Amino acid sequence: MEQNKVDSYLMANAKYFASDQIPAVRDHLLRLPDDRMVQLQSLGLKDPTTILIVSLLAGGLGVDRFMLGETGLGIAKLLTCGGLGVWTIVDWFIIMGKTKENNLAKIGALS
Repeated sequence: MEQNKVDSYLMANAKYFASDQIPAVRDHLLRLPDDRMVQLQSLGLKDPTTILIVSLLAGGLGVDRFMLGETGLGIAKLLTCGGLGVWTIVDWFIIMGKTKENNLAKIGALS
């Protein structure tokens, strides 16, 4: 893919990745053929801030895990009321990093 397209994409979508992941994402995107740009635009990356807000408001019900596509963990969190609140509080601190990891995995699957 052309360097200017990759730079434009990263400027517009940098919030979806951790700062240490940006060089790896950039290298991966530079190796992709130009016809993958449409797929790249339609990946549906999750906003870590939105997931954190959902986790703060409805994390005890597992909604945050369902939104990340982790259905099994969402059901477990729902049935245990967020691990009696402990799991919910732990997720407040790790859910943004988990969201960014999932976004990186989606980019990696474009190969």
